[in-house]
Amino acid sequence: QVQVIQSGGGQVQAGDSLRVSCTASDPADDSNRNYVITWFRQAPGSEREFVSTIWLSGTGTSYADSVKGRFTISREYAKNTVYLQMDSLKPEDTGVYYCAVGGPMSEYNAAAPGSYRYWGQGAQVTVSS
Repeated sequence: QVQVIQSGGGQVQAGDSLRVSCTASDPADDSNRNYVITWFRQAPGSEREFVSTIWLSGTGTSYADSVKGRFTISREYAKNTVYLQMDSLKPEDTGVYYCAVGGPMSEYNAAAPGSYRYWGQGAQVTVSS
């Protein structure tokens, strides 16, 4: 059973920065080396949408066009933690941010919420204009 714990989020003004974090642990895989970790977000009344992915088996990352150049996904091996640094935030970035953890998968599948079995509890991010 994979445990996924999120932290971070909050309320900021447009142009500000925030960071959310996701820690995943699997007793059967201490190194977590095969994980794919993806951030999704969901605004009120909208579908859950892909934000960014990182493949822990290598150095690959992927971003939605809407956040490219503003958001950065990274990992800290020692803490089994993935971060999403969000800069130059816009009101349209508002939503609940979810961390999802899955096994090896393609970039296409990584962007689909249905590809993931394990989810964090979500973190509210609110950006005011």
